[in-house]
Amino acid sequence: MQSDLDNLIIPSLRRTIEENLGVKTLNKIEQRLIERHGINLAQSIKEFYKFDSVLREFFGAGADGLETKFLNEIVELEKSSADNLDWITIHDKDLARTFLESFGDPEKKCILTTVYDKPLIVSDIIDSCKIAQTSGYRKVNSLIDNGLLVPNGHIVSNDGKKVQKYGTTFHNVDIKINKNSVIVKVQLKEKSIENSSILQIIKV
Repeated sequence: MQSDLDNLIIPSLRRTIEENLGVKTLNKIEQRLIERHGINLAQSIKEFYKFDSVLREFFGAGADGLETKFLNEIVELEKSSADNLDWITIHDKDLARTFLESFGDPEKKCILTTVYDKPLIVSDIIDSCKIAQTSGYRKVNSLIDNGLLVPNGHIVSNDGKKVQKYGTTFHNVDIKINKNSVIVKVQLKEKSIENSSILQIIKV
């Protein structure tokens, strides 16, 4: 099962791997993934240890350097000594754009900040943000698709049905806009990196 952080970075990781390795090498790796595990490249990135094992067949110890390069093109990890929580600086332009567009939309920003500390069901999120139902559900679904809003527990309704609650994988987002660049930093929730199967394989 993917961690919330893994789900957030997998699309960028897949694209970075494809850009760095090239079509010919990727085809060979994918063929080996099918032979060994019965899965294609996209599936193996979601089960990263399988991709890692095949990459090591091709590159040996050099796989460590490649995987670190893949990750560093997406995010840079750091720790705040003040609160001991992990922060990431986002280098991947598409992932940074996802955060910028979401926090640039007042309603999406409200949805995300409402569940920073406490996951809620969708109807409660929409009510709290005073958003119209139709656009509220559309924006919630967009945030789920982008990995910014993640399942986190459930409640049982009056008719006995389980209703999913949603939260975020981060505590805070810091966006700095300079003349020539935009820097997006994300404060991860406790144990986000520890629970990431990708980051447990890629030593950083």
